Amino acid sequence: MDRTISQTVGLRKPQRGLGFWNSIAPVLGLFFLAPLTAEYLIGYLSETFTEMLVGLWLLAPLYGGAAIIIRESARRTGRGWPTIILLSLAFGVFQAGLIDHSLFDPSYQTTELWHDMPNPTYIPALGISYLDALYFILGHVIWSISAPIAIIETFVSSRRTMPWLGNLGLAIISLLYILASSILCWGIAIDDQFLPSAPQMAGTSIVVMTLIALAFSVRLEERPFAARRLPKPWVVGTAAFMLLSLPNIIEIACEMLGIPSIFMIDWPGFIINILTAGLLAALTWLWSQSRDWSASHTLALAGGALLTRAWIAFLLLPFGDVTFNDKLIQRTVFFLGVVALLSLAAFKTRRCKKECIISEE
Repeated sequence: MDRTISQTVGLRKPQRGLGFWNSIAPVLGLFFLAPLTAEYLIGYLSETFTEMLVGLWLLAPLYGGAAIIIRESARRTGRGWPTIILLSLAFGVFQAGLIDHSLFDPSYQTTELWHDMPNPTYIPALGISYLDALYFILGHVIWSISAPIAIIETFVSSRRTMPWLGNLGLAIISLLYILASSILCWGIAIDDQFLPSAPQMAGTSIVVMTLIALAFSVRLEERPFAARRLPKPWVVGTAAFMLLSLPNIIEIACEMLGIPSIFMIDWPGFIINILTAGLLAALTWLWSQSRDWSASHTLALAGGALLTRAWIAFLLLPFGDVTFNDKLIQRTVFFLGVVALLSLAAFKTRRCKKECIISEE
């Protein structure tokens, strides 16, 4: 969230002659950061660093392309984070329902990581697990789209709410996304010999279109910001970190106390996840209405989300045969990478704030 939640009505066109650092660099940054936070940071894949780099040929246009399209669609129409989040939600449903079919594909229920998840929140009539749906879709909303957008926008403060690409650039990114998603969809359908049923695809399509319509129905009229007190950015970041980590902390605490934690993959666990995510969303909305909400708060919110996924990665067992040392090295590198990225973004934000104060004087 940022102060640009409310924008004046009007389409925005990208300015020409912005230079590499104000247009191309943030696009490239988002293009490659999104797949890292979406797939690699969580640590369930067994690929080596070299294999991860090779895998970016598909994952960068898939996740980075989607993040760029969503951001440009919102910023070009003068809209802010409500639109970005709703479009991210639409992407999450589209990706999980119609591209990789993770909402419906039975093969996801037999994998080592998710084999317990479909029961007992699996609803045979719909062919989905509510817990699966929550994990997959919420993961896309936060870590595939919203967090990388928030962080990359920090590095171009003067262009944070403006489009970065022209029509040609956006068309190229859109084409790359269509190609990547088509390849993934085709490959999974061939490997798993599975396609969602016609009612499942129709229902998913209706949900996606409804979310897109809601995203662009967000009113653009400028509203006055409230005079309420706002926590420091570090408090906002800590709140995001603790709330997103809470389900895992509960599981760990139960195991340490010798209490069965099976309820976390049952309806109580689903409710806990819904409540923590809902509370974070409510707090973010409440805080962002303050006139003192700044880019530092947005960065802290995204940083808390990335740090959550970075530490949880140490708890997960990746697919395939991976040695403990390889796993530890990989997780540590990504964790330190997140810390370095957030530190650099925080430095950039503070420097921009100082420059703004000097210019006003």
